[in-house]
Amino acid sequence: MMTRGAQYLAFDLGAESGRAVLGWREGERLQTEIVHRFPNRPVQTADGLHWDVLSLWAEMQQGLTIAAARSEGPHATVGRLASVGVDTWGSDFALLDSHGVLVANPWHYRDERTDGMQEIVEQIVPRAELYAQTGNQSMRQNTLLQLMAMVRQGSPLLESAHTLLMIPDLFHFWMTGARSVEFSSATTTQFYNPRVGRWATDLLARLGIPGRLLPAIVAPGTRIGTLAPWLQELCACEPLDVMLPVTHDTGSAVVAAPVTEPGFAFISSGTWSLVGTEVPAPVIDPQGLALNITNEGGWNGSYRFLKNVLGLWLVQECRRTYARAGRQLTYEELTKLAAEAPALQSIVDPDDGAFFAPGDMPARIAAYCRRTGQPVPDGVGPTVRCILESL
Repeated sequence: MMTRGAQYLAFDLGAESGRAVLGWREGERLQTEIVHRFPNRPVQTADGLHWDVLSLWAEMQQGLTIAAARSEGPHATVGRLASVGVDTWGSDFALLDSHGVLVANPWHYRDERTDGMQEIVEQIVPRAELYAQTGNQSMRQNTLLQLMAMVRQGSPLLESAHTLLMIPDLFHFWMTGARSVEFSSATTTQFYNPRVGRWATDLLARLGIPGRLLPAIVAPGTRIGTLAPWLQELCACEPLDVMLPVTHDTGSAVVAAPVTEPGFAFISSGTWSLVGTEVPAPVIDPQGLALNITNEGGWNGSYRFLKNVLGLWLVQECRRTYARAGRQLTYEELTKLAAEAPALQSIVDPDDGAFFAPGDMPARIAAYCRRTGQPVPDGVGPTVRCILESL
């Protein structure tokens, strides 16, 4: 028996894990329930660090199957499933050929191929001009620097590719066949010009990056199609509208912030810590350039004027290091050990370049403390406490 109204399925993918979330309205309130969780495990190969998008896609199919089983058929326990949409992290992309075939596994923004690319780009386009055109913070993971690395390496993939899609747009393409890039994800690339509202193709041409790869930019809230028939059959679900949310996960988080008045500040704390405010138009001025503050698009043409801080990545990477050494610890256990450690013994700069790439994070924390003349954290609890207090 149906017990609720229409259901809406959201896939929220972060750098460490993903989840399928059902949402429905009860009166004026939105209720949610997580129906499927899954890990996001990057894969190192001989040519670099990649996202395992096929594994993520398989998990999303599983989440869709679970959601459909709950909302359709004689044993349904919730209302009819009406639509589906995806948000993910920003900056990373996939390349498709003219037939829509993935030409390579998407690279991870922490791959070392972007080392030195910012300096190379700024020799051609000075930083002040780059900021004036894009309003984006200069960071080594930006899409622009990833593409510049491919140009410098003479990658044949740029010649064979037909379309560039950001990661959430890749999943929406697999759902519908529609090739487009949602606005909020486009604004994380460092080649979207918010002053004129389009791709900065002249900028790309100066850097030798083919602008022909870029599809149309589509606003969040757009219905881009219906779930493909083969996917309906595979997941045993009815035709669904595929709707674009604010596909950059920080943008979706800010939309969901429980505020009703403008002028609020936010901290979105995850793998990255995003610290900023929502504004009706981009803020692009010399002070923003000097402070390296970025402008990222959001709902209804709004922007988030914010600073990216490295965030809980440091804790996540410590946890992986401890697991490789045979010590499996939950985040609750890490927090408890940190709470038991002495306060304010050492402070690190989370944005220091030593902490950006995957690897032995506890050793890097210790090395930073030695280099700066501070006490070296001794053990799990003091190391995690040092990270959290530093953030």
